[in-house]
Amino acid sequence: MNNTQELIEDIKNGKMVILMDDEDRENEGDLVVAATCITPEIINFMSLHARGLICMTLMPQKCQQLGLNLMVDNNTAQLATNFTVSIDAAQGITTGISAYDRYKTVIDAVNVNAKPEDLVVPGHIFPLMAQAGGVLTRAGHTEAGCDLTHLAGLTAAAVIVEIMNEDGSMARRDDLLKFAKKHDMKIGTIADLIEYRMENECTVEVEDEYVFNSQWGNFQVKKFKDNISNTQHLAFCMGEFQRHDACLVRVQFPNFIRELRGLDADDNYWTCQRAMKTIAEQGQGVVVVLHYNQAAANDLDEPEQKTNNQYAYHNVGIGSQILRSLNVGKMKLMSPELRFPALSGFGLEIRSEER
Repeated sequence: MNNTQELIEDIKNGKMVILMDDEDRENEGDLVVAATCITPEIINFMSLHARGLICMTLMPQKCQQLGLNLMVDNNTAQLATNFTVSIDAAQGITTGISAYDRYKTVIDAVNVNAKPEDLVVPGHIFPLMAQAGGVLTRAGHTEAGCDLTHLAGLTAAAVIVEIMNEDGSMARRDDLLKFAKKHDMKIGTIADLIEYRMENECTVEVEDEYVFNSQWGNFQVKKFKDNISNTQHLAFCMGEFQRHDACLVRVQFPNFIRELRGLDADDNYWTCQRAMKTIAEQGQGVVVVLHYNQAAANDLDEPEQKTNNQYAYHNVGIGSQILRSLNVGKMKLMSPELRFPALSGFGLEIRSEER
């Protein structure tokens, strides 16, 4: 495996790199290249050797500049990837699918002076809107593509594609290492990129602390300010945390209205009250409530699990930064079983799920 600095150098020099979530054997990987360095030959290589869907990662402000709306209003995909409408260049192409045509579309879109009129929809390039804050907000390949190119001093936009084996199966770690060796490419992880950024950055900070007297005992509350979204988050803590000891953790969104109305009465659902009661019984743990100052009324008519899962993937980095700042390392999650990518970059490890 290569470190993030090595990946940045290759990105800066217009080379493709391979990026996995972390070093786990089952993880898949993407080819990543700076959008400003794209060529027809690179597009053709991606189609021929990587075989996945060729996408373009963009920051929200760039999507706004290009007039690109999200593909759907209600994203129910497992990882809640922010696909926008697909695009083609408005001029200079034929059907839009050839290597040259897709290269032309990417170059026209990434142009600093690009306008909505320079593109047509739908098309054959699939833009992905990254979350503001990059991998420190959402630990996905979309955000990683924008982060790597930004750290390389280039426009924060990348072309990415999933790597598949010749038989159509997804390439896993061992396959990706062979792919990297065969094509003389650097290979790294989003987890290492997160660790690289965390050495010098943090997008959340404590702005207030107080004691919350609950029916289950006293919780120390830390109020965090989010410097990216300008929202606030709360951490209800009980006991002392040691990074090598697993502690109870619940990260959720402000569904207090739903809980008061009994909409989350299912025994399998971890309400804030149930989580705090469990923590009090064991004497140690933390409940993190993200974006607590935002109205939750719009959740009343939505299936809670779907909404929470979508937001969970969009905000995994925020919750992880908060837990890291609290000195949490190993976690016993009070939640349905979900796989969160690249948690190791924040120094976190899931030991078990509480039922």
